Amino acid sequence: MAIDLWKRTPGRGPLAVAHRGGAALAAENSISAFKAAAAAGADAIETDVRSTRDGVPVCVHDADLHRLCNDPRAVSDLDLATLRSLLPSVMTLGEALEASDPLGVLLDIKLSHEDQIAQIIADVAQHDATRRSLIGLRKITLIDSARRLSDDVAILAFLEDPACADAARAAGADWFRLWQASATPPLSDAVREAGMRVAVMVGQPRSIAVSEYPPFPVGRVDQQGLERILAIAPDAILLDDPRMITRAPTAST
Repeated sequence: MAIDLWKRTPGRGPLAVAHRGGAALAAENSISAFKAAAAAGADAIETDVRSTRDGVPVCVHDADLHRLCNDPRAVSDLDLATLRSLLPSVMTLGEALEASDPLGVLLDIKLSHEDQIAQIIADVAQHDATRRSLIGLRKITLIDSARRLSDDVAILAFLEDPACADAARAAGADWFRLWQASATPPLSDAVREAGMRVAVMVGQPRSIAVSEYPPFPVGRVDQQGLERILAIAPDAILLDDPRMITRAPTAST
């Protein structure tokens, strides 16, 4: 199933994508979270990719370590050995690709240089994970670069403005992310009309709550909010607890 996950026929129900590896189940972006997400029936795992000072792609969401271990230094200022001394659960991209197998994997790439994107695509290919990977990018120029680097890898546009859907598709994106509050029939229809699949990210889009968004942090959603998302028939939903979609037991994992 995972091999054709990101290119499967639309309309078969949303994929359950475990946000930050399944942050409601274990420490975010950790092997423990990956295993718990798989046990919970997730179709795919989402994880973040940054780079250390010595050029190693690692799975850390924040730019610095303040929230995770009360250290103000940036991930990009630390070598891998130092990062691991501060955050023992951190995975390299290669380790995350191995740990996620055979599930699909969505890589939220928080890097902005073409050579870094090229390295990540090469690492994905080296681990024989191209056909189960979805590469998430935040700029049209990076989407274009990634598509020129690989015809095979699926690409998701992490763009803030749904009006960019046509441009994202023209650059080579296969998927488009909508925030929960933007997951309306007109906007989801616009993404599909542009030729892409719809992925919905639940919760607030930023650390300071915005009144028109649901009152939950990124990755969290209540049943009412989930039902509203399901009404637009998205192709995938990113959330911290995939059990809300898979209906796996909610007992402690």
